[in-house]
Amino acid sequence: MTFHDKVADTGSVHGGPDMWGVPAYDLSTNTNACGPHRPTEQAVREADARHYPDPAYTALTIQLAAWHGVAPARIVLGASGSELIQRLSAAVAFQALPGRQEASAWWPMHAYDDYARAARAAVLRRTEHATQASLIWACDPSSPMGQPHDGLAEQAAALRDDQTLVLDQAYEPLRLSGALALEAEALDRVWRLITPNKALGLTGVRAAYLVAPRNEPELLPHMRALAPSWPLGVHGVALLQSWATVDTHQWLAQCRTTLRTWKARQLDLLSAAGWRTETGVANFFTAACEDIDMKSSLDALRQKGFKLRDCASFGLPGSVRMAVVMPAVQDMLMQALREETRA
Repeated sequence: MTFHDKVADTGSVHGGPDMWGVPAYDLSTNTNACGPHRPTEQAVREADARHYPDPAYTALTIQLAAWHGVAPARIVLGASGSELIQRLSAAVAFQALPGRQEASAWWPMHAYDDYARAARAAVLRRTEHATQASLIWACDPSSPMGQPHDGLAEQAAALRDDQTLVLDQAYEPLRLSGALALEAEALDRVWRLITPNKALGLTGVRAAYLVAPRNEPELLPHMRALAPSWPLGVHGVALLQSWATVDTHQWLAQCRTTLRTWKARQLDLLSAAGWRTETGVANFFTAACEDIDMKSSLDALRQKGFKLRDCASFGLPGSVRMAVVMPAVQDMLMQALREETRA
């Protein structure tokens, strides 16, 4: 049985650590290769785990609201981005129950699988057209290709009162070119899902939050009712408190400058080796090579300490998603890929 056969037994495919532990060279999670952010890491280490956090998260909620310039009531904290995806899907389904038509969901063709998993769990019917959906998922930059979400501005402008559009901004902090297509007025009409752990290089801390639309009288109560007690532990609180600071975002700006240079180098190396890439605007991209058998090569690379993200679960068989990494790791990866090509 191969590595990927064993992972498939879990019912879901993710990047990062697996049955063989933490990869020595992990290109599969889109984490910030300039990280971790040391002040955040220190804050997480020093968090006092002897006590519960404030169950209302009063100080954190006020800080995040001030950071985004919104009312505190618009901040919804969650255990992770995935937990909030599940909770929002359930909330939309519950909202549709009192005599309304069957609720439905739409997500891009190539997208994070948790959108689909959450829709199935909430019994939301999949619709082929966003205009017909109760719940619309957008991700910008998108995963796995790192491209802007196609038609985002148009979807936001056409949003009806009975529709919920969620903008997943997991990769926004490491957008290396371009800008989000939505202005402030449009952003006030959508739900924004923010998960800073990748940008901070601390993916092991599961913490996220939503910024609700300015006028959202119906869905917010469902979101509050579905929340578990203490969705965030003290380590998640520490991460989000560190995230919403000027110093952290100045550091991220420096990271983006470095990552642009590293990304250009990584793409040039792959192109010279015969790989086709979809470069996108983020700190990751998809790549494919006709000279290797991708499935067996990913298994062989994993045994050598390298992990890439198989894109088959995204609907892109034969492609991988790679995070941008530092030049020394790029060079070692290229050597390992050359060995696979010769094999």
